Amino acid sequence: MKVLVSWLRELVDVPVGIEALAERLHLAGFELASITPLDPVPGPDGPTSGPDAVIDFEITANRPDALSVAGFAREVAALYDVPLRFRAAPPPSGAHPSAVGPLRVTIEDPALCPRFTAALADVTVGPSPEWLAGRLTACGVRSINNIVDITNYVLLETGHPIHAYDLARLAQTELRARRASAGEPVKTLDGVTRTASADMLVIADAARTQGFGGIMGGGDSEVTGATKTIAVESAHFAPAQVRRTARRLGLATEASHRFERGADYDAAATALARALELVALIGAGAPRPGWIDAQAQPAPPRPALTLRRARIARVLGYTIADAAVERILTALGFGLASTHYGDGWTVTVPSWRVDAAGEADLIEELARIDGYDRIPEAFPPLELPPPRPAPRLSRDARLRTLARAAGFSESVTFSFIARDAARRFAADADVVAIANPLAETMAVMRPTLLAGLLDSVAHNRRREQKDVRLFELATIFRAGAGEHRALALASLGQASATHWSGSGRAADLYDTTGAIGTLCGALGLDVVFAPGEATFLTRESATTIAVRPVDGADLEPRVVGVLGEIVPAVAEAHGLPARERVFVAEIDLDLAVDWTTREDRVRAQALPRFPSSSRDVSIVVDATLPAAAVRGTIRRAAPPTLVSVEEFDRYQGKGVADGRCSLSLRLVFRAADRTLTDAEVQAAMDTIIAALQAEHDARLRQ
Repeated sequence: MKVLVSWLRELVDVPVGIEALAERLHLAGFELASITPLDPVPGPDGPTSGPDAVIDFEITANRPDALSVAGFAREVAALYDVPLRFRAAPPPSGAHPSAVGPLRVTIEDPALCPRFTAALADVTVGPSPEWLAGRLTACGVRSINNIVDITNYVLLETGHPIHAYDLARLAQTELRARRASAGEPVKTLDGVTRTASADMLVIADAARTQGFGGIMGGGDSEVTGATKTIAVESAHFAPAQVRRTARRLGLATEASHRFERGADYDAAATALARALELVALIGAGAPRPGWIDAQAQPAPPRPALTLRRARIARVLGYTIADAAVERILTALGFGLASTHYGDGWTVTVPSWRVDAAGEADLIEELARIDGYDRIPEAFPPLELPPPRPAPRLSRDARLRTLARAAGFSESVTFSFIARDAARRFAADADVVAIANPLAETMAVMRPTLLAGLLDSVAHNRRREQKDVRLFELATIFRAGAGEHRALALASLGQASATHWSGSGRAADLYDTTGAIGTLCGALGLDVVFAPGEATFLTRESATTIAVRPVDGADLEPRVVGVLGEIVPAVAEAHGLPARERVFVAEIDLDLAVDWTTREDRVRAQALPRFPSSSRDVSIVVDATLPAAAVRGTIRRAAPPTLVSVEEFDRYQGKGVADGRCSLSLRLVFRAADRTLTDAEVQAAMDTIIAALQAEHDARLRQ
């Protein structure tokens, strides 16, 4: 909203300079966009005194009353406790519900147009006075002729859009507010013929449409130099209808900008009166007696709100004196009366404040005008302990910390992806389409994090980052399954930075399995990897990720994700060179932690008082046997004194039969109440080896 300072001074005393005024209004909730100094723009009474400028503010959608010079005049009057000179023009006398002179008005759809006022004036169309044209130009509006300029002037001054028709060009001198017929053409003032749909409101005469209600008038009845009599329309239109029609037509105007936010119902009459007043003031013509005020039902009553004195202090943290409360709200146009119990006020909301719907809105007005800087810098006292944070938040934070510690950098990608990208990782039946996508690249909700993560890897690779390790922790969406939290990893290039002491090592599948094992271990889960299958992973690398609680060796592992190497075709589709190997993993966290795990019952325990005993063992097993299966067998067969089991070597070659491999493991035993004897440890080892022989045909390597 562009506010011309000299125009504002005409409506209210401005006791400060331009920059101070702009800053104070900014602090009162109107975002300052710019200040453009100008040579003084003359007013109706001649040259104005003092410096002049246009101050541009960004107005939030809930404050349509501030889309006018008069609205800002009220704000200035309240902020500086100065008198407001602006007074809404009184409606003309002699109102008629449907006709005045030759003009007839009919409201066919009261839900979309509850009020329609109109009047006639005999005019001589010509250029506008210098002061009127100058004010419009300063506010970014092109001067056209005196009649059109009056309609634009009233819009800027009062915030209520009006429109003028050439009466001679209206068939049967009639105006109807009705729904359009499907496919009905509407030629608007910009010379474009648009097609209306059956749910749009149009203004029409007896023969054809004359514009879209609340958006733009029609070209067939526009005011020209030959116009002798005008019909001035000032109506009230339903905000939702205007917003929907403007979006569908792609037609945003100053009128639609105001009506779709909620216009002042009472301003339909006062804006009409102001337009007729200006016609006479600038010598553009003479209004005819009488006016039309068509309403389907009486004006809605103004809401009355209760404002409690104690509530003000409780919400703001400090007390505002009764006199200040009454001064501020009265200056903003609210009506006040003391409540029956004397604990506050009953407040009547003015018609232009469509945003004031409750006590909190009134308190916000007091804080705005009294000054947000006066709110004390102190936390309010807590009467209840804060709720415990959702377990997901602490879980996610812990996983992010571990992923970064493992050398991965976090990536954040869009929840919307292209349909083709989704199809590479999920079946069509699992993909959730978006009804009104912003673009084809955002047509569906992501069923996986891998699509966006691979794009991030490619983005970094194109910028000469040869070694890329990324992770993402976010939500995925699948039809039927709903929303799930997921964690994905991706790595490309070297597993560690190149150093002069060595050539480094390329990242491989085992780096990814190790990272997944660490992350799941933080959740109190044991991981079981097994050969799997996925269309986007190479056949030899595709691996399923299954988990179970670390203290639930007897439970069947639950499959929660996959890992492996991306097939070259998918890598190329995401902009990566086919020759470079990319390893990925993804787990569904909601499925993974849906156990009763150690995460839910964290305990502290004393450090060990007694020494541990370790044993190394090398066994020969089938080369295809997962190490997790061996660990599972060991844990099931071992006594409670087994505290850890880890692999430290795997060998295939001379001395080991084809199809077999040597797997070396280190087992650590410890008792909490004593030092274990060699006999106890050996007995445990004998039991474990026997179980490995029985379940996996394992043989001790000699």
